[in-house]
Amino acid sequence: MRTILTLLVYLWPLVGLAEVAPLISAARQPLVQMAPASGNVQSASLFQGASNGFFAPKSTFDKDALIRIRNVIGQAESPQAGYDAVQHGARIRPAKPPTQMTLAEIFAWIDATPGQPHAIGRYQFIPATLRRVATQIGAQPGDRFSPAMQDRLADVLLADAGFAAFLAGELNQKDFMNNLAAIWAGLPTSNGRSRYHGIAGNRATVTLAYFQSEIAKIAPG
Repeated sequence: MRTILTLLVYLWPLVGLAEVAPLISAARQPLVQMAPASGNVQSASLFQGASNGFFAPKSTFDKDALIRIRNVIGQAESPQAGYDAVQHGARIRPAKPPTQMTLAEIFAWIDATPGQPHAIGRYQFIPATLRRVATQIGAQPGDRFSPAMQDRLADVLLADAGFAAFLAGELNQKDFMNNLAAIWAGLPTSNGRSRYHGIAGNRATVTLAYFQSEIAKIAPG
């Protein structure tokens, strides 16, 4: 039974939701863990070869494409604090800026401050998602939650959203955008609203027009 429960924890679809609200007035709280809306979500890795540690895998994607899509997500999730963002609803904040903390220190802060939001970093990882993606890239407890690490962690979620299929022309723009919006609450779905609109104060923090224009610069269609 313990083995089954452990597998469920790691296999249950997790979402990294925005917890910083620089573009809206309402507080945004962690949401239930939900899978992306589209059935076209891809789980293929963004990386080539087997992982032998945090810095082992290499991205197979064009660097500019990765930078642009990360910037779109960062604009929606934490345009002010960036990699050092902490959900503003957290009453007890970490003792150090997130980029100066190790993963072990972040999880110690989470464990020591129950009952409050814990989304952290540029991509506003909630605890369960952070544990999952850190495991997937082979990060160790002593590794620092640096900008480079945060980017690598976000890339796992981009893979979940079907980034490879989108770049290959196998996933259309609308479905890819909706997949991203299912992972990051600050991004609008194709109807212009957050998938989580009205839940715990969530709403899209960037416009659909902006989202579409930036995605089109990566791969039109």
